[in-house]
Order: sequence, then C-alpha cells, then structure tokens
Amino acid sequence: MAQEDFRIVFAVDRTPDQVFAAVTDVRGWWSEGVDGRTDALGAEFTYRHGDLHRSTQRITELIPGARVVWEVVDAEVTFVRDRGEWKGTRVIFDIVPRAEGAELSFTHAGLVPAAECYAQCADAWGFYVGESLRNLITTGKGHPDPKEVARRGRPEGSAP
Repeated sequence: MAQEDFRIVFAVDRTPDQVFAAVTDVRGWWSEGVDGRTDALGAEFTYRHGDLHRSTQRITELIPGARVVWEVVDAEVTFVRDRGEWKGTRVIFDIVPRAEGAELSFTHAGLVPAAECYAQCADAWGFYVGESLRNLITTGKGHPDPKEVARRGRPEGSAP
C-alpha cells in the first residue's frame, strides 16, 4: 500500500486569482526572510528557519488562478538523521473555482508518514498553510515568521 503525501484542503470565499496572489506572496504567509523571487516561473527562493531548516525551492509550474508547483532542489533539515529528506520533494498548490469562491488543495508530495520529519513538518504546514495562508487569503494578513527567525529560529512561545 502506497503512503499518502501530506495534504491540506480548504475552501474560501475568494476568487481563484486572489488565492493565487496569496500563494505566491510567500513572505506574507511563510517567512518574511525568504530570499529570492516567489512569483516567477523558473525562479528559486530559499526559506530558512534558524539552524533547523533551510530549503531552496524552484518554481516549476505557475498557472495564474489555478496551480503553483515548487520543486525542492536543496534542503537541510537538521533535526532528523537524513538532513536532505525534503530534497526532491514537490510542494503543490491546486486552486479550483467553486460557486462561492475557490478551493485550495495543498500537497507536499514526498512528505509521507514514513518520513522522519513528518510529524513536525505536518504540524508546521498545518500552521503556515492551514492558518497563516488561509488568513492571508481571507483577511489580507498572514502570520509568517519574522525576518529574524530566518536567522535565529522561532522566538520562544510562538507558533510552530
């Protein structure tokens, strides 16, 4: 039996174009400290979370109002044995129009329950996508890591 990739799906009362704009505004929901362009096909950007996580994503699909795909071309997750566990995985955002707005389907292809970082990474995606990105879409205000977290790590007592 194949293991399922990590997924989050939710509906919002916004247009597919509004959802797409929020997804590509990675600094607005994941981290203010992201380096590189996050809104151009072929562009690469790097996310850092102190010394715990660094990953570089290449945008391999960018279909306005419909789909965004990142390939993780380099990664180091320091709290697991296989520090390159994310390398070669794909992060996929599919946007589907609905009568009352749009549905966002987020999949981290390759992040499966057998992955050592699965529990921590699933919790983090739950916050960043399920809460921060959803809030950016619906209210215009996400909850990304502040720039200093990219350098030092998350402030004590803050969300995952």
